[in-house]
Amino acid sequence: MIDSPAPLFERLLDVMARLRSTDGCPWDREQTRTSLKAYLIEEAYEVVEAIESGESDAIEEELGDLLFQVVFHARIAEEQGEFDMARLLRRLVDKMVSRHPHVFGSVRVGTPGEALQQWEAIKGREAEATGRRRSVVDGVPRALPALLRAQRLSSKAARVNFDWPDAPAAWDKVAEEVREAGEALASGDRARFAEELGDVLFSLVNVARLSSLDAEDVLQSANDKFRRRFAAMEADLVARGKSVASAGTVELERAWERTKFHERAETPPA
Repeated sequence: MIDSPAPLFERLLDVMARLRSTDGCPWDREQTRTSLKAYLIEEAYEVVEAIESGESDAIEEELGDLLFQVVFHARIAEEQGEFDMARLLRRLVDKMVSRHPHVFGSVRVGTPGEALQQWEAIKGREAEATGRRRSVVDGVPRALPALLRAQRLSSKAARVNFDWPDAPAAWDKVAEEVREAGEALASGDRARFAEELGDVLFSLVNVARLSSLDAEDVLQSANDKFRRRFAAMEADLVARGKSVASAGTVELERAWERTKFHERAETPPA
């Protein structure tokens, strides 16, 4: 039999209230929305890291830590007389039900793409009802990592068919942007080069998206590969009685190529 989460959630709210009380924890009492921002972001990234590890115990723990941050912010809002957890949950439930009429109503959609288009249309009507003008690309936080933000912005634009037909077509745009960036670099105009280089990166993100790849994950994999190979290169040089600090450019290049060769040799054929 599975325990109901309701009493446990109530207990969590009680724990949070006690931590913030006058006889609670000094550290928890002094926290504000601003001071908690970094922790909220950190916990979200730790959830992502746990998911990538594939370890269910780690995912469970990190999701709990992230939930605690939500509860923390809700408690601060309640103390300030703005809203409480019940109101937050009611608003969330109502929003999810209203934005899924194909599940909770009589509307029918056939594909995930149609569901997304419907979601955006509903959000647009909600904005109009409150007198706000809403752009298709609204709702993507600037605080997101740049690659992830680029992918989210371009995917939102794609929902209204502002997109390339496929990845090869987007790759042609990469070649165009690289050429323009090269011209800017040769000109010595730093500001122009920065702008063109940004266009190169943005166009590469679109190729990843149209290839059903996550640009952030792709770059993280490249980061991990570089870190692994650099550490192996360091070990190779140490075994030869040298170090990366003392080795010259040519020697570093040779050590790097040796590292890549050995890594590929140890990789079993597909």
